[in-house]
Amino acid sequence: MTQVHQAAQTNVTLVRSAPLPAHLSARELLGRGQRYALAAAGAAVLLVVLLRVAAGLGPAPVWWLRALVAVTITVYLVVIVFRLALVAAAGGAPVLRFGPDEVGAMPEEDLPVYTVLVPLYREGKVLPTLVGKLSALDYPADRLQVLLLIEEDDDETQLALAGLALPRAFEVVRIPVSLPRTKPKACNVGLMHAAGEFCVIYDAEDRPEATQLRQAVLAFRDAPPWMVCVQAELQYWNPWTNWLTRFFAAEYALNFSMVLRGLDRFRMAIPLGGTSNHFRTAALRQLGGWDPHNVTEDADLGVRIARRGWEVRMMASVTEEEANSRVGNWLRQRSRWIKGYYQTWLVHMRSPWRLWRELGTRRFIGFQLTFGMAYMTLVNPIFWGLTALYLVTGPDLISPLFPPPVLYSGLFTMLVGNLLMVYALMAGCLQRQLHRAVKAMLLVPIYWALMSLAGYKAMFQLLHPRRRHFWELTEHGLVEETT
Repeated sequence: MTQVHQAAQTNVTLVRSAPLPAHLSARELLGRGQRYALAAAGAAVLLVVLLRVAAGLGPAPVWWLRALVAVTITVYLVVIVFRLALVAAAGGAPVLRFGPDEVGAMPEEDLPVYTVLVPLYREGKVLPTLVGKLSALDYPADRLQVLLLIEEDDDETQLALAGLALPRAFEVVRIPVSLPRTKPKACNVGLMHAAGEFCVIYDAEDRPEATQLRQAVLAFRDAPPWMVCVQAELQYWNPWTNWLTRFFAAEYALNFSMVLRGLDRFRMAIPLGGTSNHFRTAALRQLGGWDPHNVTEDADLGVRIARRGWEVRMMASVTEEEANSRVGNWLRQRSRWIKGYYQTWLVHMRSPWRLWRELGTRRFIGFQLTFGMAYMTLVNPIFWGLTALYLVTGPDLISPLFPPPVLYSGLFTMLVGNLLMVYALMAGCLQRQLHRAVKAMLLVPIYWALMSLAGYKAMFQLLHPRRRHFWELTEHGLVEETT
């Protein structure tokens, strides 16, 4: 047994991260300035209403509704153009790639200690497969530290663990029962035990490429010190389970093979995926680790890296995951993701001017278009309802809200913009060789409707103090693996 593993198991080398600044924590929903701004906005609306009712002063209510519709359509159009620009730029992105010859040429004695953090909760069903997949990593066992992060009261996972003979590199870290009960809190506990120069997170259902750790080492060794994170690409190994997994796989293909690459090319803040992000351990500790109150701690961390002036780069190595094949399970997962995007936007917008200074204009705009679009899931059903009303009753009821310029812009955005987004999903399918899923993208509005349902659920939980930091568990092992 190496010294590294002895130290980790006896807990004598725990290293604490720097404290996360309060203004970057999602513990509170709103910052003081945001509360004041919200109160001022409410007072302004009330004043406008009173002036109109009492004295007939100011624009009519329909004018405000027209302005709101016009602004919303404009935002929609800008978001679509932004997404398409990222897709178009993806082909020229400087994605990190390492061939077998480069990876094989690395002397084993030059490889640093590498820590793998694996947060688990009620994952007894997939634990044996997970251990097998991580055991297949092509990395020297005496330089590998795999920390299984298991909640103290998680009897299911611990029972499954008792029946396994763990390989040499594996260790168990038990997470004390305390609030909030989230994945980032478990990862922060694991980070204190991390002995590696570099570390990575894998989820319970992950199947990382065998040489991914070696590729990450090459990426860091050839990069400046301010490149502190490398994001591997995620894709699904079960895209053909049903209609839902087809859409999910296409969405991941578009996001990881095109959108994130476009963000990388333009050096914008990259919202990290929940797994397969590789870090310089020391830099991660300087950042304060993960925010335990943010349910998309990965995306939030990507923004905090950018605010520090550091960089995230995309790497072509792939980690396969299990796509959600059940609607209820998908809704729990997606509502958590959307809720985390709401949290992340609110946290970093507590001081917009400070965020602007730290990110710069280009990254600031990119942040707004990347995270602000989560709120579009709330608006979609309203416009769908207005469209249905127009088709059923004719233009009379909605025409006051849609003067000709707004109407034509809205029609263009709905028809041309949505068709272009469908085309982008098709392009993602072709990029990942998901040819059989291309035709299915014509029905993607059904998937978007599910996203809106998840968006409203996410907003409800965000506004509910007892559900704000609640981590809705995603069940894995729903589909039997065939490879």
